[in-house]
Amino acid sequence: MPSPVRLEKHSKPHSRIIGWLFNYVAATPGTDFGDNATVRLDLENEVQPDAFLRILETAGGHSRAAVDDYLEGSPEMVVEVAASSAAYDLHEKLRVYRRNGVQEYLVLLAYEQETHWFQLLEGEYVLMSPDEQGVIQSQVFPGLHFHANSFWADDLAGLLQVLQVGIASSEHQAFVASLLTHQQS
Repeated sequence: MPSPVRLEKHSKPHSRIIGWLFNYVAATPGTDFGDNATVRLDLENEVQPDAFLRILETAGGHSRAAVDDYLEGSPEMVVEVAASSAAYDLHEKLRVYRRNGVQEYLVLLAYEQETHWFQLLEGEYVLMSPDEQGVIQSQVFPGLHFHANSFWADDLAGLLQVLQVGIASSEHQAFVASLLTHQQS
């Protein structure tokens, strides 16, 4: 029997993140995302993150679907909704993801309603800060914008509006063009 999952502290924020990622991937050919899929990072680390976002191997990404239908290698971004697992997600998993080159790691602390979005810089995770409007912008996935206050207030329209601004940006358009060019070469 699987571990129990609370509605407000895990299921609801998890479903919101999946919707946010779905909208980004729908507008970004050459990317894909997963929900609770097993990821083989290396020979010793097999994880099942709440969600991941990746660049397809054909577009220059670091992960690939194995013949047995598991993901192998590091997706560019991992998302964890942390309620009872917060200490594990912020320490053990963080170290495993860092060692394996996951470029961005988003941890959503459900009880505290806090957002920790880390970027891998020179082998270490650095906490990314929101801009003056409260928006955190992915450095790996241009146009992937996240407004934590909208997320925690369950303002889905506001969350998606911020994402749509990112998707409409020239940075996102250039990213899509580069992914498509890579896929064609």
